[in-house]
Amino acid sequence: MSASNRSLRVAIVGAGPAGIYAADALIKSDPDVSIDLFERLPAPFGLLRYGVAPDHPRIKAIVASLHKLLDKPQVRLLGNVDIGVDLTLDELRRCFDAVIFATGASTDRALALPGADLEGSYGAADFVSWYDGHPDVSRSWPLTASKVAVLGVGNVALDVARILSKNADELLDTEIPPNVYDGLKANRAVEVHVFGRRGPAHAKFTPLELRELDHSPSIDVVVDPRDMVYDEESLALRKTSKQVDLICNTLEDWSAREPAGRAHKLFLHFFESPVEILGFDGRVVGLRTERTSANGTESRCGERVFADWDVQAVYRAIGYRSQPVAGLPFDDSSGVIPNEAGRVIADPVGEAPNRRYAPGLYVTGWIKRGPVGLIGHTKGDAAETIAALMADAGDLPAAQDPRPDAVLELLADKGVPFTDWPGWYRLDAYERDLGAVEGRERVKVVERDVMVAVGRACEPADAGRVTIES
Repeated sequence: MSASNRSLRVAIVGAGPAGIYAADALIKSDPDVSIDLFERLPAPFGLLRYGVAPDHPRIKAIVASLHKLLDKPQVRLLGNVDIGVDLTLDELRRCFDAVIFATGASTDRALALPGADLEGSYGAADFVSWYDGHPDVSRSWPLTASKVAVLGVGNVALDVARILSKNADELLDTEIPPNVYDGLKANRAVEVHVFGRRGPAHAKFTPLELRELDHSPSIDVVVDPRDMVYDEESLALRKTSKQVDLICNTLEDWSAREPAGRAHKLFLHFFESPVEILGFDGRVVGLRTERTSANGTESRCGERVFADWDVQAVYRAIGYRSQPVAGLPFDDSSGVIPNEAGRVIADPVGEAPNRRYAPGLYVTGWIKRGPVGLIGHTKGDAAETIAALMADAGDLPAAQDPRPDAVLELLADKGVPFTDWPGWYRLDAYERDLGAVEGRERVKVVERDVMVAVGRACEPADAGRVTIES
């Protein structure tokens, strides 16, 4: 049976915002569509659950709107399914007319800096996964450094710096699991230094994220007034961007005040370009930076003035990177699947109009355009990709076995213990019950086996019911 004689069957790989927005756009374009949303983890929501700092309830409120989209009858969630391991791309294509990859970016971008591989040099993405209770990372994190450097001036860098600077008890009203609370309780950091290569007008964080640094009663945010300088390009940015002007005004206010004598100091440094992570006996013992000056372009001019900073740990927050997908081309330099308007390009060398596309294969979100922009930008990605898919709908290679049960039979034959949308409701209730014991909204479950057991209505291990003693 051709796809034109029945409901279109579409698989979306990745149940984060990008995948869920794609499902929503697809339903709006074709209300009769049937969608299976595959997720490698036992729970949905991607970076909203595992990439947003726990003290950001405002951002996490986006989950409520995504919840409504996943409640739609056209969407079926299949969690704890690793595409490429549990199911191959060929198996997916036998069951679906089209496959959309929304696998995001969850690893750290490489940093070509001497000393980056020293013990005590960490990728920010790994640290975020730890404090967000990702089931596939270690339950502990070494927080023995009293002075820490964070490289980068984006929102992730500020999240990392803020979590490292806060007292653990300040996070007791969030969903952090017991192992994260215990780790942060033992954190020895009293100084956190954030470094940006350019000036304040070129910082990549948002004004709201910046101001949140100053909300903690245990953190003194310190800005050097010497860093509050602007070239013509920076002044033009301030005039044309309200966001840039708000950031600069906030930093100027902070640079003019005296520290309040709080327990932790968080320093924001600009015009300091890291040139080497210093080590001794295989461990981080410092960071060397070169003073820079803006020259009105995207480049920085080194002034050959160097400074060595006494730090015992360095967190590299210079961006995320997507990973290749088995069976699909991958542009290693840009870290994306080659595509045009979301259509996967089968022959990256070919030029339009002779370019060849992989029939029925599409991408959206960060795997499509790279890990830049905020969550809301994925809506635009989804709209473009779904428009391309719908334009191709009449020519899509029809699935050999489009029955909704076909993929379930495959998973059953392979013994894959998949979770589903009703299972998320069970896990959600379970985590809220754990939180109620502590007087909190929820306590996140970290252990994958517990998540799967709860989601599949099995008897969960006792490991999930751990309390926090403040």
